[in-house]
Amino acid sequence: MGEWFTREIADAGRLRLFCFLVAFIAGFLFIRFSVRMIRRQVRWWPGNVTPGGQHIHHAVFGLVFMCVGGVGGLTIDDGSSGLAAAAAALFGLGAALVLDEFALVFYLRDVYWSEKGRLSVEVVFITVALSGLLLLGLHPVGLDDAAGDGLWGIALALLFNVAVAVIALLKGKIWTGVLGLFIGVVALVGAVRLARPDSPWARRRYAPGSRKERWARNRERRYRRPVQRLGDRLSDLVAGRPSAK
Repeated sequence: MGEWFTREIADAGRLRLFCFLVAFIAGFLFIRFSVRMIRRQVRWWPGNVTPGGQHIHHAVFGLVFMCVGGVGGLTIDDGSSGLAAAAAALFGLGAALVLDEFALVFYLRDVYWSEKGRLSVEVVFITVALSGLLLLGLHPVGLDDAAGDGLWGIALALLFNVAVAVIALLKGKIWTGVLGLFIGVVALVGAVRLARPDSPWARRRYAPGSRKERWARNRERRYRRPVQRLGDRLSDLVAGRPSAK
C-alpha cells in the first residue's frame, strides 16, 4: 500500500489533490452527521453556532477555511511538502462545508431540509466524482489523448468534447455532461440520445404532443425515474431525508 501511494500519488504529483479529496469527503460526512444530530435534537451533541442569536451557517466557516487554505497553498513552492498537503486538506474541508449548503446559496433561502436541498448533495457527489477522476490521472476534454497531436489536435479535441458535453447538459443530463468532459464517448452518447422532457433542449426543440416529446417522457418514466429514486435513497442514507413539507 505504501509503495502504491508513493508511486501513484506522491511521485505523480497528486498529493495535494489526494489530501483535498480525503478532507472533502471527511468534512462532508462530519457536517452531515452534525446537522442530523442537531435535527434530531440529540442532547449530547453541540447545537448550532448562534452568537447573539445569529445563526452562523457552516458555509461561513467553509469560506474562511477555503481562503486560508487556498491563499496559503499559493505561497508554498514545494507541492510535495507537508505544508502543501495541509493547505490542500484545509481547502478541501472548506469546500465541503460550502458545497454542503450550495442549495442555500443558489436559491438564496434556507432550503437545506427541503427537496430543493438535494441539489447540495448532488453537487457534492459530482465534486467527489470529478476529483476522483483527476486523482486517477484522467484529464478533462481529451487533453491527455490529444497532447501528442500538437496545437491543432488539442484545439479540435477541446472544441469537440466541450461541444458534446454542453449539448448533453442542455439535454438535462448533468452526470453525463460532467463526466463526459473526461470521457468523451460518454458525452457523445448523451448528446446523441433524446433529451430529458423538461430540459432546455426539449423545451425549445420538442413541440408539445410531438413524437419526440412523448418518447422523452416515456423514457423518463421507464428508465430515469427508477434511477433517480435509487439516487435519492443513496442521498437520504448519506445526508438525511428531506422534510415532507
